[in-house]
Amino acid sequence: MPLHPEIATLIANLPEPLPGPIDPVAFRAGEEAMVPAPEDRLPLHSVEDATAQTPVGEVPVRIYTPVEDASHGILVYFHGGAFFLGSLETHDHVARALARETGLTVVSVGYRRAPEAAFPAGLEDCYGVVRWVAENTGRLGWDGQTLAIAGDSSGGTFVAAVAAMAHDDGFTQLTHQVLYYPSLDLDFDVERYASLRENAEGYGLETAGLKPFNAFYLDSGADAADPLVSPIKREDLSGLPPALILTAEFDPLRDEGELYGQRLREAGVDATVTRYAGANHGFVQNFSWLPEYYRAFTETAAFLGRRAER
Repeated sequence: MPLHPEIATLIANLPEPLPGPIDPVAFRAGEEAMVPAPEDRLPLHSVEDATAQTPVGEVPVRIYTPVEDASHGILVYFHGGAFFLGSLETHDHVARALARETGLTVVSVGYRRAPEAAFPAGLEDCYGVVRWVAENTGRLGWDGQTLAIAGDSSGGTFVAAVAAMAHDDGFTQLTHQVLYYPSLDLDFDVERYASLRENAEGYGLETAGLKPFNAFYLDSGADAADPLVSPIKREDLSGLPPALILTAEFDPLRDEGELYGQRLREAGVDATVTRYAGANHGFVQNFSWLPEYYRAFTETAAFLGRRAER
């Protein structure tokens, strides 16, 4: 199907990018200026800012509890933003929708970002918070059952990397991983995936923009050949938690997400891949108000509601 008309209209009215190098501070300010006021956000039982004490230091988190309950499953969420954008605020609506639809408590991670924090600071923050959740069952009310991780775009990169780190550390409590249009191969060679050519221009995220937008991360010490940076390069994917991968039809990153799902299945991992027709990169964050794409949250809820064999 063609690009969704609402998405097409927004893209057609995007301003021309400013000349010169990307200014992280200006980009972040532009994102934060679009965040709705607190009173206009989806109400939940409670939303609390807290600090996770991890081996790499204190990490800010936001805890979303959908209903009052003595114990519950937990979903740890890593926001996207090319490793230098995004925040607890810009993705607050995503975390709220995940909490409401899944019925789980969502712990959103305010990890350190490039270029101020060099690799692997942000990744270590995300993994540290997952371990903190498992070690603070009383504080968070975790029921000891569902402990899932989810992320969009570069947050999806962190999901795949954290799942691998947990596996290699013998940390077996992770039950699910959810990746929304993940960036899984930071090589960016346009010949590697057809979607990098087919969706190169005109769909919001453009192939030519991948290198400059990810340069802050790669220039901070992240090696694209490292499986913790490009998780699709991990040779052995067996033993990882069941995965849900959502891709977008008109996303340059579409094919690497779908190939990752195929490789997981070949390694014996329960992996579900859903391509969202008419969607572009970022649709969960930017267009979830459209019923076709809000379905990402209900699909996530259905996936997290079942316990697959490991």
